Amino acid sequence: MVRQVTQVGIAIIFSAAMLYSAAAAAHGKVEMEDDSCMRQVGENMIHLSAYQPQNDIEGHYCTDIPLADDTILVVDLIDPAMREMAVGVKVFKGSSEEDGEIITNIQPTYYRDGVISTKSALVDKGIYSIAVTAEGMPPLHYRYQLRVEMVNWGNVFRATIGPVVGLLIILFIMYKIMKSKRMRSWLASRRGSD
Repeated sequence: MVRQVTQVGIAIIFSAAMLYSAAAAAHGKVEMEDDSCMRQVGENMIHLSAYQPQNDIEGHYCTDIPLADDTILVVDLIDPAMREMAVGVKVFKGSSEEDGEIITNIQPTYYRDGVISTKSALVDKGIYSIAVTAEGMPPLHYRYQLRVEMVNWGNVFRATIGPVVGLLIILFIMYKIMKSKRMRSWLASRRGSD
C-alpha cells in the first residue's frame, strides 16, 4: 500500500513539474502575431524592444520595464512599405497623451533601414505610453503602454497557478488515501504488530 501511495505521489509531482515547466517556457517560441511586443494595423506591423544595459546587459523587455531608469526604446518597422512613410514617435508619462508629460518626441521622418531608436528617461515608476504614427494613406497609429517598475499580477498568477493546482491535487489524493478503509486497516495492523 505504501509503495502504491509513493508511486502515485511521484507520478503526480512529475506531472505537475511538467505542466509548470511548459508554462514557464511558453514565451520562447511565440508566433509574431501572438507576440505582445508586436502591433498590427491592417497589414502593417511594428515591434517594440526596450533595453536598460546599465542595469542588465542582456535584458530585453517589451511592456514591463523592471526599473525606473534611462531606457533605450527600439521600434522595428517590420513591413517594408512602412519604410516609405514618415514615422514619428512620442513617449509620454501616463495613459493619455493630452494629460501626460511628453518625455520624447521624434518628429515624423523616413527610416529606410526600418529601425527607430531613442533613449528615454523613464525615471518614475508607473504607466508610460508610446505612440507611433505613420503618415500613410490612411495614417497608421500604434500604441504601447509600458509598466515601469510595477508588478504585473497577471503574470504572477499565470506563473503560480500550475504549481498551486498540482499541490492541491496532491493534497486531495493524500487526504483520500489517508481516509480510505484500506489505509486505516493497514495502519491498525501496523499498530497491532508493534
